[in-house]
Amino acid sequence: MKLALLLSLALATTTTFSNASPLDEGIGAVPLVLNPDYIHNTPAHIQKLNKRYPNIKIKAGEGFVSACTGKVGLVNVNPDLEYYGAVKVGTPAQTLNLIFDTGSSDIWFSSTSCSTHACKVHTRFNSSKSSTYKKDNRPWKIEYGDGSFANGYLASEIVNAGGVQVRQTVGLAKNVSDKFKDSPEDGIFGLGFNTLLSVKGVSTFMDNAIATSAKNKTKGGVLKQPVVSVFLPSLRKNGGRNGHVLFGGIDHSQYTGQLHYVPVTQKGFWQVKLDAFKTPTLPSKEASSAAHTRNKPAWVEHVTPKQEAILDTGTTLIIVSTSAAKLIHSSIPGATLDQKLGYLVPCALRNTPSSSVIGFKLNGKYLKVPLADLAFEAVDGEKGKTCLSGVQGGQEGLWILGDVFIKNNYCVFDHSPLNPRVGLAPLKY
Repeated sequence: MKLALLLSLALATTTTFSNASPLDEGIGAVPLVLNPDYIHNTPAHIQKLNKRYPNIKIKAGEGFVSACTGKVGLVNVNPDLEYYGAVKVGTPAQTLNLIFDTGSSDIWFSSTSCSTHACKVHTRFNSSKSSTYKKDNRPWKIEYGDGSFANGYLASEIVNAGGVQVRQTVGLAKNVSDKFKDSPEDGIFGLGFNTLLSVKGVSTFMDNAIATSAKNKTKGGVLKQPVVSVFLPSLRKNGGRNGHVLFGGIDHSQYTGQLHYVPVTQKGFWQVKLDAFKTPTLPSKEASSAAHTRNKPAWVEHVTPKQEAILDTGTTLIIVSTSAAKLIHSSIPGATLDQKLGYLVPCALRNTPSSSVIGFKLNGKYLKVPLADLAFEAVDGEKGKTCLSGVQGGQEGLWILGDVFIKNNYCVFDHSPLNPRVGLAPLKY
């Protein structure tokens, strides 16, 4: 799939619905719930990660459907490896666990016509049990950078994400590669722009929701605003709980300060200009030393006048160029480059004070990532001393600001047709 890290355990999701203050009608919320029991294999994940970017008609159901504020239970795969949640498809609704991915645009999942093992271990959509299913029959296929693939045909169905419901063209897989069998999710819910769609002429979920909102403006519409807001929770900061994907609104209680907006430079990915990045100057002795705790670190700014990046909820780590990764890790005592795993850092980095950060300058303002989050996961056991770094290199084209960045910064993906942009602010934990 289009994931940085593919996993090996199917996870159970509990679906709940409730009204959620301070959100208004016209907003659909998707909260994230931690799954603490997942067991994973870091070297296998990194192999997948290295390959993901090797280069770098519309109705509101069968009539008007007014949006409501709804929360759907989601899973945060421990430790912040990926985030996915329940989406309702068809009538009566069938529940599927999908990755909400701003780095792709297709919505797809397996159908009951797929009989491979990789399909059978997941929930498959049964079109014969839905009264709102409509045939399309155009062929559909998608391929990802790790060599995984899915193919089948297009269909039209009612898709409901957190209470926001539209008629949507989806991909129904009849065949998926074996690499999907160990993934916990049933498919992908793309939140990118329509230029990334596998089949031309298809509209994205947000295109349809925005168009339906415009048609039903006098009746309240489907979306209050043409936005998708994302709060990916951090296991380290709050136990990985209470996150959400929010359709049609912004939860102002989730961040500090004001939203800082960055214009999209090219519609496809959520692509923005990256002006510079900064690294701290740490002491040469152990990163968690008392001296470092007492002293505010000095910063070194590295200007990147022609660099662009994408904000991608479907990638776990931050991926930058080889030279930038070297600069970042040269500021971290004990960091090393492993030829198979990539950059490693001392797990003791988790003890660094919150003032120790790296920063990425977007539209004139730095958005920060604590150095503690660069100690992503132990590679030598749960109580190991060496951790995989949350920043990796090798991305010589577009840099990728993945979940390590997003779980520190509230993101508002604004689909306004004339002014697409991303709003960013530090998360409030």
